[in-house]
Amino acid sequence: MANEPLSQKEIEDRLRELPGWALEGDRIQRTYRLDSHLAASALVAHIAVVQQELNHHSDLTLGYDTVRLAVNTHSAGDAVTETDFALAERVEKLAPAHGAR
Repeated sequence: MANEPLSQKEIEDRLRELPGWALEGDRIQRTYRLDSHLAASALVAHIAVVQQELNHHSDLTLGYDTVRLAVNTHSAGDAVTETDFALAERVEKLAPAHGAR
């Protein structure tokens, strides 16, 4: 996967394809709400597996019934890259199975 920083326009275009995701500072981020702490914990565990597969890790925060991801690419000078969107897309595909919204 390319680790070149994306332009502001590229980021905005890609975010249109990922409802709920937004650019916050120098990271893309999303917060998911779930029905319980156990469901949120299970989502975190599932995201951790995907992050290991991609060898790309977000700041992942578990709340009582929320999960928040914020990610950029450190090796690209803490910029948003295609790798960040690859992670976001994978999470978007698995989150509904956990009841995330």
